[in-house]
Amino acid sequence: MDQEILNSYSRLNDLNVSRETFLDFENYISMILQKNKKINIISQNTSSKNAIINRHIIDSAQIIDFIDLNSNTTTDLGSGGGFPGIIIAILLKNMKNKMNVHLYEKSYHKSHFLKEVSEKLNLNTKIFRKNIFEIKNLETGTIMSRAFKPMPVVLDLVYENFSKYKNLICFMGKSGKKIFENSKNNWELEYVEKKSLTNEDSFLLNIIKIKKKNKNKNINKKN
Repeated sequence: MDQEILNSYSRLNDLNVSRETFLDFENYISMILQKNKKINIISQNTSSKNAIINRHIIDSAQIIDFIDLNSNTTTDLGSGGGFPGIIIAILLKNMKNKMNVHLYEKSYHKSHFLKEVSEKLNLNTKIFRKNIFEIKNLETGTIMSRAFKPMPVVLDLVYENFSKYKNLICFMGKSGKKIFENSKNNWELEYVEKKSLTNEDSFLLNIIKIKKKNKNKNINKKN
């Protein structure tokens, strides 16, 4: 692998990513570019190789420090083309962590693509072609939400559908501050905020405890 390719991932240097992992990233990009000619795996606005690296791969990889590595599973809500779930699965493989990454994607074409990627890259994933809103009593470690649904909808989903989990990671965009502040009108949240590596207007939330105001049910049930 030449130095130019390695330089394109320079913002991940702190993660001590191996060359084998960069090769997995490159193979994943090739699969996206090939499949995107036939079906819309990712938006055409972010479908150049450089955009995939910066807008999707680096953006997804930056949450690895928030993943509960002692859990058996982590869950990606509405995985789409695999961000962040596939990227986290690649990094876990690099770390020799055997955690299973659950990817929920109700689209037939996208879920089939996720299976193809997982098989080719030998990733420890399980793909569910289901509407996660219709599934109750889910248990997992970390929950990831990126470009899925608005934050209030995600909080309600976790409240209603997950009986046990460790933490919830939310990717927040330009309007995220206002959405977050409005959400706190209905929820008591214990969280850590982190500035995004990929966009100065974006940030990450690692939500550790969630409690719905005016209700006694605490939805963060520790394992």
